[in-house]
Amino acid sequence: MLKRALFFSTPYCLSLRNDQLIVHTKEAPDRQKSVPIEDIGFVVLEHPQTTVTLPLLNALSDNNAAVIFCGDDRLPNAMLMNLDSNRTQGESYRAQIEASEPLKKGLWRQIVEAKIRNQAALLRKLGKDGDKLKPYYQNVRSGDADNREGIAARIYWAELFGRDFVRAREGEAPNNLLNYGYTILRAAVARALMGSGLFPAFGIFHRNRYNAFPLADDVMEPYRPYVDWLVYKLHAEGRTQLTKETKGELLHLLFMDTRFDKLLRPLDVGLTFTAASLAKCFAGTRKKVAYPLLE
Repeated sequence: MLKRALFFSTPYCLSLRNDQLIVHTKEAPDRQKSVPIEDIGFVVLEHPQTTVTLPLLNALSDNNAAVIFCGDDRLPNAMLMNLDSNRTQGESYRAQIEASEPLKKGLWRQIVEAKIRNQAALLRKLGKDGDKLKPYYQNVRSGDADNREGIAARIYWAELFGRDFVRAREGEAPNNLLNYGYTILRAAVARALMGSGLFPAFGIFHRNRYNAFPLADDVMEPYRPYVDWLVYKLHAEGRTQLTKETKGELLHLLFMDTRFDKLLRPLDVGLTFTAASLAKCFAGTRKKVAYPLLE
């Protein structure tokens, strides 16, 4: 079932009643709207004066909904995740912890190959020279020992936004749009991983003592070009500021079509395919992670 994404940029009061998220303003408490908790996958709380009750947060967490809290700058700052979202997560955690280095290097090779393939596919879709990346996604070595991901990235960004563009978190636009889109994607990936019994803190390649979700950073890599596609269109239209409208369009990322062989599914659903296949790889019952091919 496709879950809804709710974005609150004005100071609403949010509470729980009869398994429904209740929305109203302080000025008009009798004028209420409701959304079934079971229909919600993501909640973004942007306005600093938004109020939310603890029973509602617990209900959203129990439903494995990702709740994203924004800071004073109205950019994503924190996320609420369920610590008990899968019945077999203890077994899955053990499989993650016990994963061998050869297994993790093999999984990272698959991730890098899928990422560069999708980067090349996006460039071709936009009428650019995606074939430049073909040598980099072919025959990726275990653990990406020769750093094809990094080399391909330099070529990719130059083709996508021009040779003067530098991808950096604090860089000039459209880096701001990319940052926001990637944050939404990261939250969606973390939610899918938790739903499959995996722990986002145990990464495959990304390792940082200050990073709580390195596995999400690993798994999201082949999905980044979907964010890049949305940002490219916004940038081409001259829309480079993070307004309410552009944020709403970046949230549409969760509903973009992704193709797995002959199956076409929204990205949010596709992430569950990827996470479930990764859990099976750790368990030793599957060898390949399921990733979509951008088309």
